[in-house]
Amino acid sequence: MAARRTRAGGLGAALMVCLALPTLARADDAATKGRQTMSQWADAVVSLKIVAKMRMSAKGREMQEEEQANEAKATVIDPSGLMVASLSDVDPSRMVEMRMQEDPDFKVEANITDLKIRLADGKEIPAKIVLRDKDLDLAYVRPKEKLPAPLPAVDLSNAAKPQVLDEIVVLGRLGEAVNRAPSASLDRILAIVEKPRTLYVPGITTMMAGLGCPVFTLDGKVVGLLVMRSIPRGAGGSGSPYGDNMPVIIPAADVLEGVKQAAP
Repeated sequence: MAARRTRAGGLGAALMVCLALPTLARADDAATKGRQTMSQWADAVVSLKIVAKMRMSAKGREMQEEEQANEAKATVIDPSGLMVASLSDVDPSRMVEMRMQEDPDFKVEANITDLKIRLADGKEIPAKIVLRDKDLDLAYVRPKEKLPAPLPAVDLSNAAKPQVLDEIVVLGRLGEAVNRAPSASLDRILAIVEKPRTLYVPGITTMMAGLGCPVFTLDGKVVGLLVMRSIPRGAGGSGSPYGDNMPVIIPAADVLEGVKQAAP
């Protein structure tokens, strides 16, 4: 009897392994494709080093003035050096404005006094913001001087339109503590917003990459950029773990719309 039970248990374990093999194969395939995307586009994800002077006032009286240093991620979208970041990351006054919209007497201004692009090889280049789009949460940035050589750039014209639950590859660049190493993660599209404009809602894993980072399908086509969708505090609740702020993917086509305005 013991021998029969052992044999039956062995068959059951073998069956479980056979059933798991397709799932493991799919996971390995996704990882392989993700690494291919990372190999092709990792250097197009760069860091921005920002120094801004913040001024806050209420009822015409200045409350506070301070200087802030910050880092953000950006995606190069043209070999000339034009790149796009999340305005919420680049302009520190952006999120403060959204939190304080219910108070018309409160005003905040951010004057960016220093902006540098830190490339994948560590070289730093003076830069400037050439266009701000508050509605899309986009900041278009380009070098102050012409570059001696073209940069790796994501082709936004080769775009994809994923469906709910499609897998995506999110590229990022980590912080100074780990030498700003490039990163990649796999996630899925949780929802698609169609009005007033198309937005893709990713899983929470995507946020590990950081705002301003590019998102791709498994076949290597770009979906868009990760930005912050914000509503005024108290406007109705977002149903998001982020409260009134929700990370979303803005389609590549919408990012391209601002390129002509950002031209030198």
